[in-house]
Amino acid sequence: MSTGIWQQAHPWLEGLVSYDPGKPIEETARELGLEPGSIIKLASNENPLGPSPRAVEAMKAACEQAHLYPDGGGYKLRTAIAEKFGLERQNVILGNGSNEIIELIGHGFLNPGDNVIAAEHAFVVYKLMATLFGADTIEVPDPDFVHDLDAMAAAITPRTREIFIANPNNPTGTLVGQEAIDRFMDRVPEHVIVVFDEAYHEFLDSPPDTVKYVREGRNVIIMRTFSKIQGLASLRIGYGLAPAPLAEVLQKCRQPFNANAIAQAGALAGLLDDAHQERTRAVNREGRDYLQTSFGELGLEYVPSHANFVLVKVGDGDRVFSEMLKRGVILRAMRGYKLPEWVRVSVGTMDQNRRCVETLKAVLAAG
Repeated sequence: MSTGIWQQAHPWLEGLVSYDPGKPIEETARELGLEPGSIIKLASNENPLGPSPRAVEAMKAACEQAHLYPDGGGYKLRTAIAEKFGLERQNVILGNGSNEIIELIGHGFLNPGDNVIAAEHAFVVYKLMATLFGADTIEVPDPDFVHDLDAMAAAITPRTREIFIANPNNPTGTLVGQEAIDRFMDRVPEHVIVVFDEAYHEFLDSPPDTVKYVREGRNVIIMRTFSKIQGLASLRIGYGLAPAPLAEVLQKCRQPFNANAIAQAGALAGLLDDAHQERTRAVNREGRDYLQTSFGELGLEYVPSHANFVLVKVGDGDRVFSEMLKRGVILRAMRGYKLPEWVRVSVGTMDQNRRCVETLKAVLAAG
């Protein structure tokens, strides 16, 4: 692209850095000359059990109708989601992953010069999307990596349009409880939309209740995803819960057919498969406990997690990431989150978790 094009493009886009996802297995195999089957990926908080068998069957059946456009209104899936939470279909919006919901909120409510508020060590896409719309991001310090909701409320300005609360937070795995959330919501003015990003909600034993704010008609959007506990990350399917007037704004911002038919079929079947979700929770509890215990035995600082990953301090995160990669274990380096000494480790199967720990021991010993 010629440099002259920036005289025509939005100036705030020139310095925008694209989101850097976890490194794929196939790419790692090509670059390092490894067999794909010898590589384990513990970088992207994916479900090590894969999708629900019921979801797989539903997706196979949906493929037979791939020549037809999907239900653009997502009637069956939105109805099932609404019933699960005691809401109406009008309260549910589907997204191409919950990430698209973030973009739809920006389309609906952000203008250049506005600002959004997020925790300092929260999901980088919040700031990326704000920048995309010419808005600024106020990053509020998070002591011990926990959202400081009192400080976030105090940071609100007349130009604040959105506040993002990731709960549990990515990449730290920390959680804010009901009391702190209720106190925070009492302080939020009407001109601000509160976005609860709850991608890891299903891993919680006693989750805070944020859906009550939707029922009360507050300016709240709750984001959930089928990528994590449902194991449907490649389908890019998520959803938002919001009061009907707010959801209507987001519906007007989305692309037609933004949730494809195969994704809708798999998501609906997975949503109803409680047994697969419980198996996933059990695998995650065991694996997370093992990783945290192992990190403690190695003398490594880690952040106790409520999600399906653990943030651990290893010294030089980039070096550890690179050396683990050479040995066929993909982790996530955290420099992009201003945490260059840390890596994030997703919970895998127990065999994968043990291999990760043994490989990490070797890398740290080689120093």
